[in-house]
Amino acid sequence: MAEYRVGPAMYRDENGNIIEQPSYTQREDPLIGCRFIVETDNGDVVAAFSQFSGMKMEVQTLGNRYGEDARGVQDYLPVMTRFAPVTFTRGVIGELTFLDWIFSAAARLDSGPSGENLRRTLLVVALDETGSRRISWRLKDALPIGYEISPMDALRTEVLTESITFQITGVERILEPAET
Repeated sequence: MAEYRVGPAMYRDENGNIIEQPSYTQREDPLIGCRFIVETDNGDVVAAFSQFSGMKMEVQTLGNRYGEDARGVQDYLPVMTRFAPVTFTRGVIGELTFLDWIFSAAARLDSGPSGENLRRTLLVVALDETGSRRISWRLKDALPIGYEISPMDALRTEVLTESITFQITGVERILEPAET
């Protein structure tokens, strides 16, 4: 963060004398989208993901007109909030702990889903350039609904990735306290 002078602050001291004190403000640079971690509701860091996408909230409304409104203007009432599925992508690695949760929501070869407590809260934490927590998004009731790996192609040398998709029922944006 850089400090910028925005002008003097004028005030009177206890004797009535006018005192001018330089005023500074902190410029806050936008966060970079490549620095984030994902945690579970118990604070454990889940895994290092290279991409997080799809977070979208939409409030559906119902148009109406109040009888006492002489203007005849349509008003809107919020009736339902929808959250789009979110997707995390990472390179394929040997770690299976997180994938066990995902696969427990899916049908097995000879039975239905085996998992208990399939809905969990995930926390996506954006980090600043020093690695400090700045803003978090709490994803409520994340339910694994999709798993996909990138195409394997003998003519290409890209990293093999896996994408994990969750349906959520709520989002809360949390401003993390600044570290001093």
